[in-house]
Amino acid sequence: MPAAMADGMIKIAVLVNLPAGDQSRQFLEGCVSEGRSMGFTVDTFVSGADKSRCREIAAGIARADYDGLIFAYGETNVSPNGDNEFFFDMFKPIAAQGIKIVTFETFPPQNYSPPDGLIATFQNDAGLARLSLDVLLSSTRRYADRPVMVIRVGCDPGIPFLDRRTQVFNEYVRQGAMAEAAFVNVGGTENPDHAAWEELAAILPRFPPGSVDAIWTPYDKFAEGCVQALASMDRRDIKLVSIGISNDDIRAMQRHSETWLANVAVDPKLAGTVNMRILAAALAGETLPDTVSFAPQLLKAANLNSAINVVNIAVMVPAWGDSWGLFDHYPWMNNLKKAEEKYLRIPPMAAP
Repeated sequence: MPAAMADGMIKIAVLVNLPAGDQSRQFLEGCVSEGRSMGFTVDTFVSGADKSRCREIAAGIARADYDGLIFAYGETNVSPNGDNEFFFDMFKPIAAQGIKIVTFETFPPQNYSPPDGLIATFQNDAGLARLSLDVLLSSTRRYADRPVMVIRVGCDPGIPFLDRRTQVFNEYVRQGAMAEAAFVNVGGTENPDHAAWEELAAILPRFPPGSVDAIWTPYDKFAEGCVQALASMDRRDIKLVSIGISNDDIRAMQRHSETWLANVAVDPKLAGTVNMRILAAALAGETLPDTVSFAPQLLKAANLNSAINVVNIAVMVPAWGDSWGLFDHYPWMNNLKKAEEKYLRIPPMAAP
């Protein structure tokens, strides 16, 4: 990494545009542990899903002496003419400084023009949506005279990962596998659990038992509020399947296992680990794809126990957290890790 090492060290900034929580914490842990294993200095920032704060932090990163940026969880703004405006302006001054950029869950995987050199990584949102909807269909009661009736929870268009998952839901509806009984619009991703609780509780009285089979939430924070609304109104006739995972989800799934049947998710720590490897490879001048996606895993409430958490899910799902073969095949990367490990084992010099 000759250019990045000109000052004797490699400095990486990681900016997560989410509130502090299990998901952001796990992603950051993956980035930090992998970066430090190669001897990098890694600084982390969490914007709290505040766009103004996010841009302020990004501007500070552009002015600082960083070699690379990992940015996670951006959003789109849909203009009146239908064009999508991304965080391009925010990234331009960073890229202008020669800082390499890798994003996670920020740009849609098709039909976009990122800044030069930017690499975009994603959860496989189509795979997440299909797996979750297939579980929903196989777990809900079927009626010969009608499709499975589903309440969908979400936001207005403009959040890439939600938009991609909603597209798959709409495909299932067009194919006649299910019908949308209602759409619960929570507005945005700020305070999503409380908003989902309030909005779902407001419409549930319109649907007597037997008229709705399930609720589908493309984001687990919506599910946390939905399961509380169902419990408060004793609606055990409606099942819930969601996408995403956290320790709060795991505990809630155990408390409401007859309602919240399953979550489909990508390990956020794995995503952080691999994003750091991709950024390291970009700094080293390796040839890399423009986009990378992560495959989904299924977590069923019936398989959970009190000892399971986001750190040890692999006990239940062996593929969880398995990063073997994901951009770890570069000999120089392994050499960096061995050198750093050897360095950390050297005892400090005695004072003269």
